[in-house]
Amino acid sequence: MNATFSIWRGDGQGGSFRDYRTEVSEGMVVLDAVHRIQADQANDLAVRWNCKAGKCGSCSAEINGTPRLMCMTRLSALPLDAPVTIGPMKAFPLVRDLVTDVSWNFAMKKRIKKFKPRPPDAPDGTWRMAQADIERVQEFRKCIECFLCQDVCHVLRDHERTDAFAGPRFLVRIASLEMHPLDIASRSRYLKDQAGIGYCNITKCCTEVCPESIHITDNAIIPLKERVVDDFYDPVRRVWRWLTGRRPGS
Repeated sequence: MNATFSIWRGDGQGGSFRDYRTEVSEGMVVLDAVHRIQADQANDLAVRWNCKAGKCGSCSAEINGTPRLMCMTRLSALPLDAPVTIGPMKAFPLVRDLVTDVSWNFAMKKRIKKFKPRPPDAPDGTWRMAQADIERVQEFRKCIECFLCQDVCHVLRDHERTDAFAGPRFLVRIASLEMHPLDIASRSRYLKDQAGIGYCNITKCCTEVCPESIHITDNAIIPLKERVVDDFYDPVRRVWRWLTGRRPGS
Protein backbone atom coordinates (compact mmCIF):
# COMPACT_ATOMS: atom_id res chain seq x y z
CA MET A 1 0.00 0.00 0.00
CA ASN A 2 0.96 3.65 -0.29
CA ALA A 3 0.98 6.24 2.48
CA THR A 4 1.54 9.98 2.65
CA PHE A 5 4.17 11.54 4.89
CA SER A 6 4.20 15.25 5.62
CA ILE A 7 7.84 16.08 6.44
CA TRP A 8 9.21 19.39 7.63
CA ARG A 9 11.60 20.94 5.14
CA GLY A 10 13.54 24.06 5.98
CA ASP A 11 16.09 25.60 8.31
CA GLY A 12 16.31 28.13 11.12
CA GLN A 13 15.12 30.88 8.79
CA GLY A 14 11.86 29.14 7.96
CA GLY A 15 10.25 26.29 6.08
CA SER A 16 7.10 24.23 5.72
CA PHE A 17 5.73 20.70 5.64
CA ARG A 18 5.90 18.93 2.29
CA ASP A 19 3.91 15.85 1.37
CA TYR A 20 5.58 12.73 0.01
CA ARG A 21 3.69 9.62 -1.01
CA THR A 22 5.57 6.35 -0.94
CA GLU A 23 5.04 2.62 -0.78
CA VAL A 24 4.99 1.02 2.65
CA SER A 25 4.97 -2.61 3.68
CA GLU A 26 4.50 -4.79 6.74
CA GLY A 27 7.05 -4.32 9.50
CA MET A 28 8.25 -0.88 8.41
CA VAL A 29 9.01 1.87 10.91
CA VAL A 30 8.86 5.61 10.29
CA LEU A 31 12.61 5.79 9.68
CA ASP A 32 12.25 3.21 6.88
CA ALA A 33 9.73 5.43 5.15
CA VAL A 34 11.92 8.50 5.60
CA HIS A 35 14.88 6.66 4.10
CA ARG A 36 12.78 5.54 1.13
CA ILE A 37 11.62 9.10 0.53
CA GLN A 38 15.18 10.34 0.88
CA ALA A 39 16.40 7.78 -1.68
CA ASP A 40 13.64 8.19 -4.24
CA GLN A 41 12.21 11.69 -3.94
CA ALA A 42 14.25 13.99 -1.70
CA ASN A 43 17.96 13.24 -1.85
CA ASP A 44 18.78 16.42 0.11
CA LEU A 45 16.51 15.57 3.06
CA ALA A 46 18.51 16.00 6.29
CA VAL A 47 17.85 13.35 8.93
CA ARG A 48 20.00 12.15 11.81
CA TRP A 49 20.19 8.43 12.62
CA ASN A 50 22.74 5.77 13.50
CA CYS A 51 21.82 2.39 14.96
CA LYS A 52 18.17 1.95 13.87
CA ALA A 53 17.74 -0.21 16.97
CA GLY A 54 16.47 2.25 19.58
CA LYS A 55 19.81 2.51 21.37
CA CYS A 56 21.69 5.50 19.95
CA GLY A 57 18.97 8.12 20.45
CA SER A 58 19.85 9.88 17.18
CA CYS A 59 16.58 9.72 15.23
CA SER A 60 14.42 11.70 17.65
CA ALA A 61 11.62 13.61 15.95
CA GLU A 62 8.00 14.61 16.44
CA ILE A 63 5.62 12.14 14.81
CA ASN A 64 2.03 13.34 14.59
CA GLY A 65 3.00 15.93 17.19
CA THR A 66 4.47 13.48 19.72
CA PRO A 67 8.22 13.24 20.45
CA ARG A 68 9.30 9.72 19.46
CA LEU A 69 12.17 7.74 17.99
CA MET A 70 11.57 7.22 14.27
CA CYS A 71 13.24 3.81 14.37
CA MET A 72 10.94 2.57 17.13
CA THR A 73 7.65 3.88 15.75
CA ARG A 74 5.98 1.22 13.62
CA LEU A 75 3.74 2.31 10.78
CA SER A 76 1.24 -0.32 11.87
CA ALA A 77 0.70 1.72 15.05
CA LEU A 78 -0.17 4.88 13.10
CA PRO A 79 -3.32 5.82 11.19
CA LEU A 80 -2.21 5.81 7.55
CA ASP A 81 -5.51 7.05 6.12
CA ALA A 82 -4.22 10.60 6.78
CA PRO A 83 -0.73 12.07 6.24
CA VAL A 84 1.80 11.14 8.93
CA THR A 85 3.48 14.36 10.04
CA ILE A 86 7.19 14.20 10.83
CA GLY A 87 8.90 17.27 12.25
CA PRO A 88 12.06 18.17 14.14
CA MET A 89 12.21 18.47 17.92
CA LYS A 90 10.85 21.89 18.85
CA ALA A 91 12.86 22.48 22.02
CA PHE A 92 16.19 22.88 20.19
CA PRO A 93 17.46 25.18 17.42
CA LEU A 94 16.75 23.86 13.95
CA VAL A 95 19.72 23.06 11.72
CA ARG A 96 17.88 21.74 8.67
CA ASP A 97 14.82 19.61 7.98
CA LEU A 98 14.66 16.98 10.78
CA VAL A 99 18.05 17.81 12.31
CA THR A 100 18.30 20.00 15.41
CA ASP A 101 21.25 21.36 17.38
CA VAL A 102 21.31 19.49 20.70
CA SER A 103 24.78 20.70 21.77
CA TRP A 104 23.30 22.65 24.71
CA ASN A 105 22.62 19.32 26.39
CA PHE A 106 26.28 18.32 26.31
CA ALA A 107 27.32 21.67 27.76
CA MET A 108 24.76 21.23 30.54
CA LYS A 109 26.12 17.76 31.36
CA LYS A 110 29.59 19.19 32.02
CA ARG A 111 28.24 21.42 34.80
CA ILE A 112 27.18 18.52 37.01
CA LYS A 113 29.50 17.69 39.89
CA LYS A 114 31.34 14.48 39.06
CA PHE A 115 31.11 11.16 40.85
CA LYS A 116 33.01 11.22 44.17
CA PRO A 117 33.32 7.81 45.87
CA ARG A 118 33.75 7.35 49.59
CA PRO A 119 37.01 5.79 50.83
CA PRO A 120 37.24 2.02 50.18
CA ASP A 121 35.60 -0.25 52.72
CA ALA A 122 38.36 -2.86 52.68
CA PRO A 123 42.19 -2.74 52.77
CA ASP A 124 42.32 -4.11 49.22
CA GLY A 125 40.63 -0.95 47.91
CA THR A 126 37.19 -2.43 47.30
CA TRP A 127 33.73 -1.45 48.50
CA ARG A 128 30.71 -3.28 49.86
CA MET A 129 27.27 -2.38 48.48
CA ALA A 130 23.77 -3.71 49.00
CA GLN A 131 22.14 -5.15 45.90
CA ALA A 132 19.02 -3.04 46.47
CA ASP A 133 21.10 0.14 46.36
CA ILE A 134 22.74 -0.95 43.11
CA GLU A 135 19.42 -1.77 41.49
CA ARG A 136 18.01 1.61 42.42
CA VAL A 137 20.39 3.47 40.09
CA GLN A 138 20.52 0.86 37.33
CA GLU A 139 17.27 2.21 35.88
CA PHE A 140 18.83 5.62 35.28
CA ARG A 141 21.74 4.09 33.37
CA LYS A 142 19.36 2.93 30.65
CA CYS A 143 19.12 6.49 29.31
CA ILE A 144 20.21 6.68 25.64
CA GLU A 145 20.23 10.51 25.58
CA CYS A 146 17.64 10.78 22.82
CA PHE A 147 16.54 14.05 24.52
CA LEU A 148 12.87 13.32 23.91
CA CYS A 149 12.21 14.11 27.57
CA GLN A 150 13.95 17.45 27.09
CA ASP A 151 11.89 18.11 23.98
CA VAL A 152 8.52 17.45 25.61
CA CYS A 153 9.29 19.40 28.81
CA HIS A 154 7.23 22.60 28.77
CA VAL A 155 9.91 24.53 30.69
CA LEU A 156 12.32 24.06 27.79
CA ARG A 157 9.86 23.64 24.91
CA ASP A 158 7.39 26.46 25.63
CA HIS A 159 9.25 28.78 27.98
CA GLU A 160 12.79 28.24 26.60
CA ARG A 161 14.38 28.38 30.07
CA THR A 162 17.66 26.81 29.07
CA ASP A 163 19.26 29.53 31.19
CA ALA A 164 17.69 28.27 34.41
CA PHE A 165 16.58 24.65 34.00
CA ALA A 166 18.67 21.55 33.30
CA GLY A 167 15.75 19.47 32.09
CA PRO A 168 14.59 15.94 32.99
CA ARG A 169 17.48 14.16 31.27
CA PHE A 170 20.01 15.80 33.58
CA LEU A 171 17.87 15.47 36.66
CA VAL A 172 18.04 11.75 35.88
CA ARG A 173 21.81 12.07 35.55
CA ILE A 174 22.04 13.80 38.93
CA ALA A 175 19.79 11.16 40.48
CA SER A 176 22.10 8.43 39.20
CA LEU A 177 24.94 10.09 41.10
CA GLU A 178 23.09 11.24 44.22
CA MET A 179 21.56 7.81 44.77
CA HIS A 180 24.71 5.86 43.98
CA PRO A 181 25.68 3.85 47.08
CA LEU A 182 29.31 5.03 46.90
CA ASP A 183 28.91 8.70 46.00
CA ILE A 184 29.42 11.23 48.81
CA ALA A 185 29.18 14.52 46.87
CA SER A 186 26.18 16.78 47.41
CA ARG A 187 24.44 18.41 44.48
CA SER A 188 21.38 19.82 46.23
CA ARG A 189 22.58 23.42 46.03
CA TYR A 190 23.21 22.97 42.31
CA LEU A 191 19.74 21.43 41.94
CA LYS A 192 18.16 24.41 43.69
CA ASP A 193 20.17 27.34 42.33
CA GLN A 194 21.34 26.27 38.87
CA ALA A 195 19.52 23.15 37.67
CA GLY A 196 16.21 24.81 38.55
CA ILE A 197 14.47 21.72 39.88
CA GLY A 198 11.74 23.96 41.30
CA TYR A 199 10.55 24.69 37.76
CA CYS A 200 9.41 21.10 37.31
CA ASN A 201 5.72 20.68 38.16
CA ILE A 202 5.83 16.87 37.79
CA THR A 203 3.33 16.51 34.93
CA LYS A 204 5.09 13.24 33.96
CA CYS A 205 5.16 14.17 30.28
CA CYS A 206 8.87 13.26 30.24
CA THR A 207 8.14 9.80 31.62
CA GLU A 208 5.47 9.23 28.98
CA VAL A 209 7.84 9.76 26.02
CA CYS A 210 10.89 7.89 27.38
CA PRO A 211 11.69 5.01 24.99
CA GLU A 212 13.51 3.17 27.80
CA SER A 213 10.49 3.41 30.14
CA ILE A 214 12.52 5.14 32.84
CA HIS A 215 10.28 6.42 35.64
CA ILE A 216 11.82 9.87 35.39
CA THR A 217 9.31 11.73 37.53
CA ASP A 218 8.60 9.22 40.28
CA ASN A 219 12.04 7.68 40.73
CA ALA A 220 14.36 10.60 39.92
CA ILE A 221 12.78 14.05 40.05
CA ILE A 222 10.49 13.69 43.06
CA PRO A 223 13.21 12.16 45.31
CA LEU A 224 15.58 14.97 44.26
CA LYS A 225 12.94 17.56 45.10
CA GLU A 226 12.61 15.96 48.53
CA ARG A 227 16.38 16.21 49.06
CA VAL A 228 16.35 19.90 48.24
CA VAL A 229 13.46 20.51 50.64
CA ASP A 230 15.24 18.54 53.38
CA ASP A 231 18.54 20.39 52.87
CA PHE A 232 17.19 23.91 52.63
CA TYR A 233 13.75 24.12 54.25
CA ASP A 234 13.61 21.51 57.02
CA PRO A 235 13.47 23.47 60.34
CA VAL A 236 15.30 20.81 62.35
CA ARG A 237 18.16 20.68 59.86
CA ARG A 238 18.25 24.46 59.82
CA VAL A 239 18.86 24.54 63.57
CA TRP A 240 21.52 21.83 63.21
CA ARG A 241 23.32 23.82 60.52
CA TRP A 242 23.17 26.93 62.71
CA LEU A 243 24.76 25.01 65.58
CA THR A 244 27.45 23.35 63.45
CA GLY A 245 28.10 26.23 61.05
CA ARG A 246 27.54 24.01 57.99
CA ARG A 247 26.08 25.43 54.79
CA PRO A 248 23.07 23.62 53.26
CA GLY A 249 23.83 21.38 50.35
CA SER A 250 27.57 21.31 51.03
